[in-house]
Amino acid sequence: MICLPSCATRVVARPNHVTVVKTPPKHYKTVKVRGQRYYKWNGNHYRKANCGYVVVHL
Repeated sequence: MICLPSCATRVVARPNHVTVVKTPPKHYKTVKVRGQRYYKWNGNHYRKANCGYVVVHL
């Protein structure tokens, strides 16, 4: 019997819930953090996704 180590090199943990906003409000701000574009309103940072805007924690 040959035992080989797993080929998995990266494990991604999914959050329990994801907040998605379809359209941003009129007063949002565009900010750049480490070269990436984020949208900020209500004290949260959002990232554009196919389904709308998703809350991210920086």
